Amino acid sequence: MNAEEDFFQVKNLRVHFPVRGGVFKKAIGACKAVDGVSFSISKGQTVGLVGESGCGKSTLAKSIVQLVKPTAGELFFKGRLLVPGEGLTEYRKSVQMVFQDPAESLNSRMTVGAMVQEPMDIHRIGDKGSRLKRVERLLEQVGLPASSARRYPFEFSGGQRQRIGIARALALNPEFLVLDEPVSALDVSVQSQVLNLLMSLQQDLGLSYLLIAHDLAVVKHISDIIAVMYLGKMVEMGPSSEIYSNPKHAYTQALLSAIPIPDPSLKREKLIIPGDIPSPINPPEGCAYGHRVSATNYQESIQAESVWKKVGVDHWVLECPCCVSPL
Repeated sequence: MNAEEDFFQVKNLRVHFPVRGGVFKKAIGACKAVDGVSFSISKGQTVGLVGESGCGKSTLAKSIVQLVKPTAGELFFKGRLLVPGEGLTEYRKSVQMVFQDPAESLNSRMTVGAMVQEPMDIHRIGDKGSRLKRVERLLEQVGLPASSARRYPFEFSGGQRQRIGIARALALNPEFLVLDEPVSALDVSVQSQVLNLLMSLQQDLGLSYLLIAHDLAVVKHISDIIAVMYLGKMVEMGPSSEIYSNPKHAYTQALLSAIPIPDPSLKREKLIIPGDIPSPINPPEGCAYGHRVSATNYQESIQAESVWKKVGVDHWVLECPCCVSPL
């Protein structure tokens, strides 16, 4: 692999939270929020991560930025293995996160300028004067006037607050941004403005994105690669156009069938997913999705070992006898 290809890699990442019980609160089980996820992101690329609520998307994002400590697995940034406690300061300069709800992720007691400047204060970048100038440039770069630095978050709309969150994430000149549903808390009319801003910043600054979203139309609009996650595991991954035109996994097909068509004269058969997501504390044997939908050949998945199989150019699917047709 060249340097572009291995810009960021996740290998067999697991995040298990202990479940405690009894008088002494001993660990009696584990919640397998992320269970053996692997993927890579190239320089300047956007990978869109989709899946239902509770599938582990946000936990995966937090483990990448080291807000949650992974139980197992490896993270590689620009070809170097991330070792806990070693080089974390430099890593955090290069890898930043934009959170879902700007109303919650911004400190209402701090001015906008103080929040955007805080990362530079922590990492001791520049002097006071240069930091103030950079804050003003960052605010203007995300579409806000420099005077916004003297105001507080509650004085702004939801879309403007998210722009502040993006400016804060850019304060340290990062190369990789993890976007945890950055537009889901915004009005529909504002979502496209924020997405266009993110795409413009990516082009100008050469950023790489991991975009987490529920809206598959949003993911298609901005992503080069789409990864589909179900109950802590990745089930399909490939180029955006390929995933939308030729989905292989039954879960991916069901998600895509739910996308509304803007033309009322056109109809699409919706694949209804029955039941609820199985518990990550006590997942079923075999294929979790096949168990949920009572697939006719679910029993075969209990004995079969699920492995990644290449089905097209950069298109991979988790091979399963009850979710993937024979290839």
